[in-house]
Amino acid sequence: MSTHPVTFFSPGENADEVERTNLLDLDREGLRAFFVELGEKPFRAEQVMKWVYHYGVTDFDEMTNISRPLRERLSEIAEIRAPQVLNCQDSADGTRKWLFAIGGGNSIECVFIPDEDRNTLCISTQVGCALDCSFCATARAGFNRNLTVSEIVGQIWMANRSLLRDHPQGERGVSNVVLMGMGEPLLNMKAVVPALKLMIDDMAFALSKRHVTVSTSGVVPKMDRLHEAVDVSLAVSLHAPNDTLRDELVPLNKSHPLDELMAACWRWLADGNRKKHIMFEYVMLDGVNDRPEHAHELVSLLGNMPAKVNLIPFNPFEGSGYRRSSEEAIQRFAKILRDRGVFAIARRTRGDDIDAACGQLAGEVEDRSKRWRKFAEPRFGERA
Repeated sequence: MSTHPVTFFSPGENADEVERTNLLDLDREGLRAFFVELGEKPFRAEQVMKWVYHYGVTDFDEMTNISRPLRERLSEIAEIRAPQVLNCQDSADGTRKWLFAIGGGNSIECVFIPDEDRNTLCISTQVGCALDCSFCATARAGFNRNLTVSEIVGQIWMANRSLLRDHPQGERGVSNVVLMGMGEPLLNMKAVVPALKLMIDDMAFALSKRHVTVSTSGVVPKMDRLHEAVDVSLAVSLHAPNDTLRDELVPLNKSHPLDELMAACWRWLADGNRKKHIMFEYVMLDGVNDRPEHAHELVSLLGNMPAKVNLIPFNPFEGSGYRRSSEEAIQRFAKILRDRGVFAIARRTRGDDIDAACGQLAGEVEDRSKRWRKFAEPRFGERA
């Protein structure tokens, strides 16, 4: 594990006290409206986006195809400001984790996971999490607020700049983004939707819509709204094959039980594009949800849905009360799924030596939810 200095890339840090519009908060439509309001032509939006997202320029004076009067005006009323890097750590397996300051004594984390065929960035959408899944370190940290658009896309923007600094040839840039970090994305739709539009916009991050994935614990009404708003991939944090067990592991299930959740998944797939599938995330908890009967229940739950099941070894954290399933149990579970025709992947744990593995992101959260009171009581699955 290595730790990097934290003095690089702090755009906007010398700005004065005048409140400015952060252009990273605006998708293409919003930026076009911004320029029209200034009395400018809408195409100024595309010009500025190219400078910001393609060239990483934050100083309006460097945007030479824009008139000097407009550059001066933008310097007065606008800024390009991403979250400030507090810390950057490298895992022995190549995973990298950033800690970003976002004000108010709060910080968030995001993780870069390089692989042979993709370079994935796992980003956060909330400060903490508004849900209380019992096996998740982020849930234990509590909840403070939703992130803004600039705080969401700023993680990608800063990660790309950091990676480019270390790899000037560009072979380590971000190719895939998953909204699986801190927070429940669908409880922050106001910021998440424009952020997603920026990720797949050719003038911004230009990611393939199939390479941008939103993970949800099952906020059913918002799943439908997301499908209508933007075309990206979907992952569902399932973790249990029946309502009784899922009520304990993912308490949101009490509001949106499995029959509602699975119906929403089928609606997501209902446009006739059989290339689509849904990824189901399933954290493997020793003796809790990893028995053969759970695997058979999961097969029945999924039926003939185009789906992939991602079996995730539980990543322990202090006070969790859970243990990771054995490798034997995980492989047995995967075999049952595969033998019944379900595509199943047993994921490798990445970045656990720097607490960057799935479920370990916590950052620093000034908790307004008083979540600690709920977790102070013994919960299902806790063991000595």
